[in-house]
Amino acid sequence: MPTDVIDWELAVSVGRRFAPGGPDLEPAAAREVVEQLRELARFAVGPVREQTGLVADDSGAVTEVVDRPTWIASNVAGFKVVLAPMLDRLRERGPSAVTAVGSRVTAVQLGGVLAYLSSKVLGQFEAFTTSAERPGRLLLVAPNIVSAERALAVTAHDFRLWVCLHEETHRVQFGAVPWLGPHLVEQIHAYLQVSDIDTGELLRRLGSGVGAVVSAARGSEGSLLDAVQTPAQRAVFDRLTAVMSLLEGHADYVMDEVGPQVVPTVATIRERFDRRRHSPGPIDGLVRRLLGLDAKLAQYADGARFVRGVVERAGRDGLNTVWRSPQDLPTRDEIADPAAWCARVL
Repeated sequence: MPTDVIDWELAVSVGRRFAPGGPDLEPAAAREVVEQLRELARFAVGPVREQTGLVADDSGAVTEVVDRPTWIASNVAGFKVVLAPMLDRLRERGPSAVTAVGSRVTAVQLGGVLAYLSSKVLGQFEAFTTSAERPGRLLLVAPNIVSAERALAVTAHDFRLWVCLHEETHRVQFGAVPWLGPHLVEQIHAYLQVSDIDTGELLRRLGSGVGAVVSAARGSEGSLLDAVQTPAQRAVFDRLTAVMSLLEGHADYVMDEVGPQVVPTVATIRERFDRRRHSPGPIDGLVRRLLGLDAKLAQYADGARFVRGVVERAGRDGLNTVWRSPQDLPTRDEIADPAAWCARVL
């Protein structure tokens, strides 16, 4: 039986084994959290639809309240999709190439990263594994939501609804814009397609990656991902960054615009959430820099400013032009300059 490039089952196993334990909850209290999150997710559909003007096909839509191991398994399935082109090329090179990659070592690394992230993510839409036959699931990670609301000392009901508004916006983005999911996967595949470098170049870039580790430990800018990118990859990465900034910023904008109407303590939640988001502990800060997660946090703020800037100039209908086609998406430069996007597209 041929060796797969990544031992996917091992990745799931490692992730589940090393995922931190969740908050202490009595069984009855845990059931109450799950039921309330389901109820609030259903409620969020109306306010998000009214705020965005986007209508997603709800037939077959599924919202699931999950634990950390389930979130890990979902993301391993997503990695199978987005990494497929690169893994296929490695298989074509024969058994020696697959052995060189080290399927088990790679699986352990992937599982370790997912174990770390499994305690950080509040919710996620399964954009990469969505198809006509399998509608995407919206996942709400219950233990992380409870842990966050406790750490922030905010009203549980309000915080849970606030999170549901954000995640429902992601579901609507992909559900109302059929080309968005395939386009995102296509861009990731393009990123991987231009990563085919020879062994010598790979070693040189890995050496640069070691330098990035040292820099991250000292608190410098940059991440391991930045260090091992080729120039061709950076061009695709800029497009991906722009799309992700738009998606995350749009969701943050919606949750805060809807918030005052349905979440009485939204101002307190936002202030405390942002303070915690930008003030990690020393270990969390190091890992975030290594994985490039600080850049993801910047996407929320940059994207939200872009969305607000467009809405101020062109209203909601003008903003929704962004969902018309891939050509209407903002570039990375336009994310920082909404007037430039308006001049090009509107």
